[in-house]
Amino acid sequence: MSVTVRVPAKVNVQLAVGAARPDGYHDLANVFLAVGLHDEVTVTAADELRVTCAGPDAAQVPLDRTNLAARAALLLAERYGRDADVHLHIAKDIPVAGGMAGGSADGAGALLACDALWGTGASREELLDICAELGSDVPFSLVGGAALGTGRGERLTGLEVGGAFHWVFAMASRGLSTPAVFREFDRLGEGRKIPEPVASRELLEALAKGDADALAATVSNDLQPAALSLFPELADTLAAGRAAGALASLVSGSGPTTAFLARDAEAAEGIAGALRASGTCRDVRTASGPVPGATVV
Repeated sequence: MSVTVRVPAKVNVQLAVGAARPDGYHDLANVFLAVGLHDEVTVTAADELRVTCAGPDAAQVPLDRTNLAARAALLLAERYGRDADVHLHIAKDIPVAGGMAGGSADGAGALLACDALWGTGASREELLDICAELGSDVPFSLVGGAALGTGRGERLTGLEVGGAFHWVFAMASRGLSTPAVFREFDRLGEGRKIPEPVASRELLEALAKGDADALAATVSNDLQPAALSLFPELADTLAAGRAAGALASLVSGSGPTTAFLARDAEAAEGIAGALRASGTCRDVRTASGPVPGATVV
């Protein structure tokens, strides 16, 4: 018997970052939008915990107990006093180490799949609590749609979205470590006061109206200067997307994937073609959002 869960990538349309807290985390105002690039996590009863992975960049995915999917299975099993004897297979389509929460998606997918396979009957609140223990982006991977994440990003408030937004994502030639990007953010901010992170009212209104032009005028990412400092070539990709007619361009989360907002699906295909021809990125994908969070298929 097995259960498969489909779980989406995310783009941060706003990522406001506060100063480092005593625990090493940063307070965030993180506006998430789930987009139609998905991983699928299949959980099957087995003699022991095992992780396999297939798809683009699968060789970069850890297959031991550090994998968030494995950690999710272990945490749920511990809560319900059982062994995590399952085979977790990840069909990978979300970029690895790309700032689109692929690992977090796998954690949320494995958690929902194990809950269904084992019949634990965990409440939504319990699942979200385990997600928050796994990582700051994991709760949103479970919920999907659009949401404002506060605290370190794990406390979610659902947001209204008035229509579909079309995106182009350019994958870089190498990954970026999220902790390294936050360390660079701290280094770049030394000696200046970092304001408290607050969600942009104009951005939330643009989402609610489904207004791509208004959203383009308000997207922002406080981690972008740090990502560009560590990976300067991303500036060329951002410039290529803008030259191709993107309404807005930004680094997705901690990077190095870059995201480009398009007026519609046709415009997105044109931007994608121009980016492929630019030689500034490894691969290009188009997707729209919002889409649902982790879903049993």
